[in-house]
Amino acid sequence: MEILNSKIFGENITSTPLLVFHGLFGMLDNWGSFGKDLGEYLPVHLIDLRNHGRSFHSENMSHDDLADDIARYMDHYGIQKAHVLGHSLGGKAVMQFALQYPERVDKLIVVDISPKAYPTHHQGIIKALETVDFNTAGSRNDVEAILSQYIPEKSTIQFLAKNLYWDDNKKLNWRFNLKTLSEKYNEFVSNAVKFGVFEGDALFIAGDRSNYILPQDEYGIKQQFPKARIVTIKNAGHWVQAENPADFANVVKEFLGLI
Repeated sequence: MEILNSKIFGENITSTPLLVFHGLFGMLDNWGSFGKDLGEYLPVHLIDLRNHGRSFHSENMSHDDLADDIARYMDHYGIQKAHVLGHSLGGKAVMQFALQYPERVDKLIVVDISPKAYPTHHQGIIKALETVDFNTAGSRNDVEAILSQYIPEKSTIQFLAKNLYWDDNKKLNWRFNLKTLSEKYNEFVSNAVKFGVFEGDALFIAGDRSNYILPQDEYGIKQQFPKARIVTIKNAGHWVQAENPADFANVVKEFLGLI
């Protein structure tokens, strides 16, 4: 049985833990500052989704798979009930988990994503990543130069480049499983979270410069998460936690009753 890779802050604190899940092509390291900050108040588990970071690779990548991974992770660490937070793809994972295992969720936090199906919109990034040939690209600069031919945003290139590492063959490679993420892309992006209702406390956090959660999405969110509160963070796009970390952390702390 394979268990997701994680880094834990504040593990000696005796209170309900917070499990944090990154988005597509991300990894737990993206959440390091947040984990350290919140780890002063409660145990925080920063977790790599399957096919990302240092977690196991698999040919399967459905929302159900991601939800079951969370349940197995909690069983492994003896966690009966937790707060769960997920950004983007991680948000889909924690929503599905809350619907399938409601008794194991104390509070649900979903960052800049709604339960709906989204049109495919990462084709350019996937094409760019697939164009990188690690037989010829021998440095990070080489890889970034290739990506820049397809991706205009420097911040996106830097975000993706964080996944580079030197493998056992002394070659650069991606930590994420590009093959599965490309093949199963429609399964986890173009599908809505399965219908169900989570009656617990839920917080949806949107960035004011992002179009992932639109005003008209509120009805669909409230159908499945009737207690949901939707908060918009100023001066932030899709990567809310990175673009306005102070306001983001305060909203989360307030919702969890930490301040």
